[in-house]
Amino acid sequence: MPYLFSVTILWAFSYSLIGVYLAGQVDAWFSVLLRIALATLVFLPFLRFRQVNISTALKLMAIGAIQLGLMYVFYYQSFLFLSVPEVLLFTVVTPIYVTLINDAFHRKFHGHFLLSAIIAITGAVTIRYNGIDADFIRGFLMVQAANVCFAMGQVSYKRLLKDSQLDQKNIFAWFFIGALIVAIICYWLFGNPEKLPTTNLQWGILIYLGTIASGFGFFAWNKGATLVNVGALAVMNNLLIPAGILVNLLIWNRDANLIRLGLGGAIILIALLLNQWLEKRRHVVIPS
Repeated sequence: MPYLFSVTILWAFSYSLIGVYLAGQVDAWFSVLLRIALATLVFLPFLRFRQVNISTALKLMAIGAIQLGLMYVFYYQSFLFLSVPEVLLFTVVTPIYVTLINDAFHRKFHGHFLLSAIIAITGAVTIRYNGIDADFIRGFLMVQAANVCFAMGQVSYKRLLKDSQLDQKNIFAWFFIGALIVAIICYWLFGNPEKLPTTNLQWGILIYLGTIASGFGFFAWNKGATLVNVGALAVMNNLLIPAGILVNLLIWNRDANLIRLGLGGAIILIALLLNQWLEKRRHVVIPS
């Protein structure tokens, strides 16, 4: 738990730094590429080639490509269509995805996940009920795609390294290498070299996000994921949301519509609580 709590505090500021200083100003594909490249450089000195076989290395690369590479692709684009609090609130269904994907690995399906997701979507619509347009829908779907990628990576990493005696810092560079491949391809295909950072502040934020928020953050989060059960991991995903919203509202977004944001957030919270209540009623222990 200490790993997950520390990253929660760290990432609470990342959402606003991206939404306020980078989104729409710096090419999103370049932001993703630089952030992942810096995180890769942080862990390359620790890489020990002989500690893992080729199969495990490829699996780590695949997990990194999904959890970090593809997740960032959708995540950064969503800020072009949504406010920071909206992006944060729309990540609230990530715990449902974590549990659902874990159940899929165990070949189970429980309909209440779908019910909870539908209620959460209702909460999202409430926040922008008089401003639903193509951009809003596009942004919402991008956040959900990012949520699925993040959940898939967490569950897969946990399963891969369950009961493993490997020193995770010596193999984690493979995770970032997989993500870096995705970032390079995306920037090559879609990047705009005319929208690189133009201020020292923007460069500084990207360096911080790459080395600290991504480098240390993803290592600590995934290591923490291997030390708790899936139920605890799902709950910890949602601690990021109130922390991130609090930081954004207090420092950067004091003019937000708090009534609508609160009402929509309450509906989304009801979806999460309903999901947890139905889980308890099933009296099934979530596999760890």
